[in-house]
Amino acid sequence: MSQSQDITLLSPIKIGNQTLKNRLVMAPLTRNRAGEGLLPTEMNVTYYKQRASAGLIISEGTQIAEDALGYPLTPGIHSEDQIVAWRKVTDAVHKEEGLIFVQLWHCGRVSHSSMLPNGMKPLAPSAIKPAGEVYTYEGMKPYETPQAIATADIPKIIEQYRHAACCAVEAGFDGVEIHAANGYLLDQFLRDGSNKRDDQYGGSIENRARLIMEVTAAVCEIWDSKKVGIRLSPLQPFNDLYDSDPKATFSYIVKALNKFDLGYLHITEMGAENPGAAGPSFDISSLRELWNGIYMTNSNYDFASGNKALKEDKADLISFGKLFIANPDLPERFATNSPLNQPDPESFYGGDEKGYIDYPFMK
Repeated sequence: MSQSQDITLLSPIKIGNQTLKNRLVMAPLTRNRAGEGLLPTEMNVTYYKQRASAGLIISEGTQIAEDALGYPLTPGIHSEDQIVAWRKVTDAVHKEEGLIFVQLWHCGRVSHSSMLPNGMKPLAPSAIKPAGEVYTYEGMKPYETPQAIATADIPKIIEQYRHAACCAVEAGFDGVEIHAANGYLLDQFLRDGSNKRDDQYGGSIENRARLIMEVTAAVCEIWDSKKVGIRLSPLQPFNDLYDSDPKATFSYIVKALNKFDLGYLHITEMGAENPGAAGPSFDISSLRELWNGIYMTNSNYDFASGNKALKEDKADLISFGKLFIANPDLPERFATNSPLNQPDPESFYGGDEKGYIDYPFMK
């Protein structure tokens, strides 16, 4: 989408029939602070309400099912109690005239049997154990060899996404983002380093992309497609992900997703600073040219670099992570060129109000 040269991060933008008051998006941020039953708490309500001046909030990754869990104290969007708890969050954001999408998340092999129903092994496209350790309720543990999902069980996964999308409607969200990035289940299917299947979900790029396409189709049956976004991470090696030809793989999936007329494509540039870690490097900005709709990018942008990306038509939206953690009033600080609070990494994952809802506002 070519755009006027005077567009800035503070300019509004329409996605379908929804108007974002600015182009600053709060990125999805895992904070490990859900309550019992993996329900959002009053503290979570305050956290999101504080940040409702964002043009759009994308919630933290939110599990679509019990067996989709990957980390302790991350919320779900599949039970009646979770719907009720999330409704308090969406009501609070709407009261502040904000918009909020929920990020639909299945962690796949990035989990541990100690956290899953009946001690089941994590699910994956193939029984390939990722390198490294996973954070569990009992501390760090080595990853386990996951169980490969049987072809006959894939419709169940798709149905879990559909069910979570329905729950998101009931919970009052303004839309959903499909998490197909950062080494989680859909990304595991897409990249050939983690997908060694020999059925219709493995082998060719088209086959490896099939689950993402089927999940997107299912979610778009529940939601107007303009209220659905998707996140991809072409060069992100996180969670031991690799692809032998990421340019071909991600060029294919971006072009294929155009048929859904989605609200936006959300590309994280992370990994570009470490060429070769996730496969042969390529210029991620080339994906912008392949996408027919609104394009969001993410990777340590600030006010100046974000505005430059918009002015050069490299993106329509910029998502901010750490800056929104530390600055609940980030749009106002940008608008007034005010100093920014510095984020405290020690409190990113888990804990109480400290480093979560106690960052000061300008006033």
